[in-house]
Amino acid sequence: MNDALFTTYDLGGLTLRNRIVMAPLTRNRANLDGDTPSDLTARYYAQRAGAGLIISEGCQISLQGKGYYRTPGIFTKAQITAWKRVTDAVHASGGHIFCQLWHVGRVSHTMFQPGGEQPVAPSAIKADAQTYGPQGMMAVTMPRHLEAQEMPRLFKDFEHAAYCAREAGFDGVEIHAANGYLIDQFLRESSNQRDDQYGGSKENRVRMFREVVDAITCVWSPDRVGFRISPFSHAGGIEVSEPMQTFLAVARSAANAGLAYMHVVEGETGGDRTMERHHIDDLRSEFGGTYMANNGYDRDMASRALDDGADLICFGRPFIANPDLPERLRHGAELAEVDESTLYGGGAEGYIDYPFWQPQAEGAA
Repeated sequence: MNDALFTTYDLGGLTLRNRIVMAPLTRNRANLDGDTPSDLTARYYAQRAGAGLIISEGCQISLQGKGYYRTPGIFTKAQITAWKRVTDAVHASGGHIFCQLWHVGRVSHTMFQPGGEQPVAPSAIKADAQTYGPQGMMAVTMPRHLEAQEMPRLFKDFEHAAYCAREAGFDGVEIHAANGYLIDQFLRESSNQRDDQYGGSKENRVRMFREVVDAITCVWSPDRVGFRISPFSHAGGIEVSEPMQTFLAVARSAANAGLAYMHVVEGETGGDRTMERHHIDDLRSEFGGTYMANNGYDRDMASRALDDGADLICFGRPFIANPDLPERLRHGAELAEVDESTLYGGGAEGYIDYPFWQPQAEGAA
């Protein structure tokens, strides 16, 4: 079998030990006091540092950017201090970790917003989505239109969060522009019905992404900034009339900025991989840089994708139950299954207590 998955890769001057990336995975275990990652979080990520690269769970860039219960932020001194313990633990284990910068936009609830205000969105259109609250899943709140004069502050929030991520010791950052969250909402006509410079034409709808990139690359070198998109997903009920034209424009904008990688959810987020293969080729050609593939990959699929020109492969759910996933993949070992009951919220159970693979248990040398 092709062993390219286990070869090193240079990403912005970082030598990744393999082509395996731990995808961003929301686990809803941040401390209630200040949305800081706990000591358990440091252990959780350190256990998984065998990945060539870890992308952190989504970290809200501001209180306004929060949409889910017990998700961590990256905008306060306390959060910087707590995340520094995480990055130190990952680095001590020989790994690399990027921080995913996240603003959920309309996928939120008034209970998470400062002063109980409405969430913000490109337009006042409610998402077809639920969020996770103290009592479980619940409907999102109707958002309000984000005023044009508020946009500079929003870009400052992204810049500040990028600065906080650097102070916390991350190796880089990923812009979350996927899965129906704020940047994705600006890209799609169904959620963006603005008539100003951020709406209408695809160039205007991409403007928000471009200005976020500009804000973040004031803090980070572009070769330490990646971005995630989900061109084929309908998360939260988002639609766009010409998806490839829109996302080719996104890829072109990112290429012009010299960003480190393009992370693509291939198909529906966490679901059907239905898509046209040539669309992936077109996106890769337009971006021209490191291509990170994601969505339902196993070892065989990963090897084929690398043969077809992908550079890095993201694994999500398998990393939850298999902290040593790269070793299991290398040896063709059986993968443990995720305990669905401990996926979101809780403490150590289902978080840091999944066992590591024991070769002797399978008769391996």
